[in-house]
Amino acid sequence: MAEQKIAVLFPGQGSQFLGMGKEFLETDPEARALMSMAEKISGFPLTRLCQDGPMEELTRTVHLQPAMTVMNLICWQALAKGGVKPAFFAGHSLGEYGALAAAGIVSPEETLGLVTERGRLMEREAAVNPGGMQAVVKLPIETVRGIVESAKAAGKITVANHNSAEQIVISGEEAPLAAAAPLVKEKGGKAIPLKVSGAWHSELIAGAVPD
Repeated sequence: MAEQKIAVLFPGQGSQFLGMGKEFLETDPEARALMSMAEKISGFPLTRLCQDGPMEELTRTVHLQPAMTVMNLICWQALAKGGVKPAFFAGHSLGEYGALAAAGIVSPEETLGLVTERGRLMEREAAVNPGGMQAVVKLPIETVRGIVESAKAAGKITVANHNSAEQIVISGEEAPLAAAAPLVKEKGGKAIPLKVSGAWHSELIAGAVPD
């Protein structure tokens, strides 16, 4: 059998839960040091937000981006100390920053500074152009694209992430998302609202690009 190679994939926004990282923060001084650095760079009480919430505050992208990123770095640090030697690093959306840090391309300090500023800009745009995201499961991409085209009559909406053959994320204003949900059901799929605070990966946050 050929030698198996290890890949590490870092998650992004929507993966958060209250209590994440608790076991590391309680037992690992190096994890606490990373968290302390993240709190200093971001200016936010990330430990409290990650452990106690409330979830609405943790989910705000200005908080969640540094919170999720430091958790990714803490988990990677534990894997590295355990002797895990990946051949590949990858990240899903925000998780790309954790992957870059783990690969040694960007320092942890630079990474946390970048995602803090990214979160600030995205929150600014979401306040001006509010929206959300839904994961559509059990439908092929062609069907989802057709649903999105139909829902555009109600407002701005787009296919945001093609995660797998039958998991596609759509992003946009609340009205077209609401219009899309019953169409998804009619086609035999399911639309699952995501735990995010804006219409990420859509034109609604394009105003952040110049900054």
